[in-house]
Amino acid sequence: MLIALKFKLALACAAGLAGPLAITPLLTDAGSIDATLRDRPAIVELQSGTVSYRVAGDFTRAARQAEAPVAAVQFTRPLAIMKRQVSAADYQHCVDEAGCRALSLGVKPSADRPAVQISWHDADAYAAWLSRKTGEHYRLPTDEEWAYAAGSRYQDDGLPVDDGDSSKRWLARYERESERGPADAETRAFGGFGVNENGLLDIGGNVWEWTSTCFVRSVLNDAGKIISNSANCGVRVAEGQHRAYVTDFIRDARAGCAVGVPPSNLGFRLVRERKSWISGLSSGLNKALSIARS
Repeated sequence: MLIALKFKLALACAAGLAGPLAITPLLTDAGSIDATLRDRPAIVELQSGTVSYRVAGDFTRAARQAEAPVAAVQFTRPLAIMKRQVSAADYQHCVDEAGCRALSLGVKPSADRPAVQISWHDADAYAAWLSRKTGEHYRLPTDEEWAYAAGSRYQDDGLPVDDGDSSKRWLARYERESERGPADAETRAFGGFGVNENGLLDIGGNVWEWTSTCFVRSVLNDAGKIISNSANCGVRVAEGQHRAYVTDFIRDARAGCAVGVPPSNLGFRLVRERKSWISGLSSGLNKALSIARS
């Protein structure tokens, strides 16, 4: 086996280690990864760019409710995000290996439908498990990243604030929420809600997707700049047909934990950290070279 490894390294050196194709055989040998994970999640890589983003959270100015500011968020590096949500079958694999909590009763482990009734902690546990299994780093997207990937399907939920009559904002919120009505809770097969301009499936369908972003209360000055804030990471942002703030251990937001019309289903898709993958690749190669020298 040592001779075979040295031979492979010699081939890689002959190729100049010019890129991933030269190194791939070292990563995909039989036994080097879990056989059940040979089909990696389909990833869409978005190039660097900018998104107009309504900052998440609750904002006040001079002790009165204030409109959330809009920021231009720039992404200087590509963003690699799953093309579809994590399926119920994907999640069940994690359950079978004791890496995740069991699916809720009534949720079938189907390969063509998203995992739903998933809490933020469930999603985070799956990301950790998938990272261990693949040697790559997966995590939940930030709310800004989700908005960037959502493209034209990102919904700006900002409401105007009248400093002279704070009830107008409450009435505007009530009117907007009453017009929405409850969304259909029945999930569809992947692609049932279409594809956006970035190639992502089912953005803004009937599954709200967890993000890593915490609920934050912020205070603005007269110029609209944030001067102080307080984060509550027991509540996270979930994105879908509209933005929702949901308690992190909740699996079914229809139980009454969200403001306004609650999410019909809670699921998720993950971001893959490109930098961590490169770092892990370098570490693995260094380890292989060390073994070869012994």
